[in-house]
This record gives sequence, C-alpha cells and structure tokens, in this order.
Amino acid sequence: MSPIEAVATLLGLANVALVVRRSLWNYPFALAMVTLYAWIFLQARLYSDALLQGFYFAVNGYGWWNWRRAQRAEGEVPVTVLGARARFGWGIAAALAALGWGALMHRATDAAYPWWDGTIAVLSIVAQILQSRRAWECWPLWIAVDLLAIPLFLVKGLWLTAGLYCIFLALSVWGAIDWNKARA
Repeated sequence: MSPIEAVATLLGLANVALVVRRSLWNYPFALAMVTLYAWIFLQARLYSDALLQGFYFAVNGYGWWNWRRAQRAEGEVPVTVLGARARFGWGIAAALAALGWGALMHRATDAAYPWWDGTIAVLSIVAQILQSRRAWECWPLWIAVDLLAIPLFLVKGLWLTAGLYCIFLALSVWGAIDWNKARA
C-alpha cells in the first residue's frame, strides 16, 4: 500500500459516486485517478490494467463532451437503453476481444495474470464506452468487472485497490438501480 494508491483510491470513490449521480464533475476526478492507477498497475505488472488507464483517460474526455452535450436544461444527464441486438453484439465482441487480448498478454508479456487481467480490461473498456454513451447496460458490466477485479487485486497485494473495488461494487449496484429509474 502506497500514498499514491491511497490518493488514487480517494479519487476513485469521488469519481464513481459522481457517475452514479450522473454528475459531470465525475470527469476531473476520473482523469486524475486513471493517471495515478496507470503507474500503480505498471509497478504491479498488471499490464492490461495499466494500458486500460490510458484508454480510460481518452474515453473520459469523450464522455465529458458527450454528457455535457446531452445534459438537459435542468442539469440532468439522460440515460439510454440498448436494444437486444446491440446487447448481443457488444457481448459477443467483448468475449472475442477478451480471448484475443488474454492470448496476446499471455504470449507477449510477463504479465502476472494475463487472462484474468485481460478479461477485466476488455470488460472495463466495453463498460466505459457504454457509460460514456449514457447506456444503462454499463452497470451490469461494471458489476462483473468489480467481482473479477477484487480477488485479483487481493492476490497482488493491492489491498486499498481491492477495498476500493468492493465499494465500486456497491456503487455499481446503486448505479444500476438509479439509472434504471431514469431510463429513457
């Protein structure tokens, strides 16, 4: 446990709590958090998660723009819902990408847990894209990511990060419920 991990954890708590509330203020916290976590995950040889932070940085910029553009006059950000065909397509794409990325990390790096870490990274990418598009379906994916990430971070000794993901799990359940009420 390091001071950088502690700061990243606090930024993450603020970020996800603000996402659940559909607040644009989540984005500055997200950008700072992912910058710190890129360094933390590189040190832990969780390369997929480290690369994921760069992706998060870019997609959070897009999300900030998209949420701001979609924001209603009263300040509320609307929620969308994917159709059955889109859900199926995203699911198949995520499964294939997880297999491909896990194989690449396994063969090309000394990653600590290439398949486990790779699957978390791919599901996180899909969840982040859907979240940036304000799609309710991001929340079941975030729940899956949290359930996979908590034991991985415990195995790697990232105790604060594992604890953060326990809180993320609770916030993801809250987000799914809250966003479900606001679905368009």
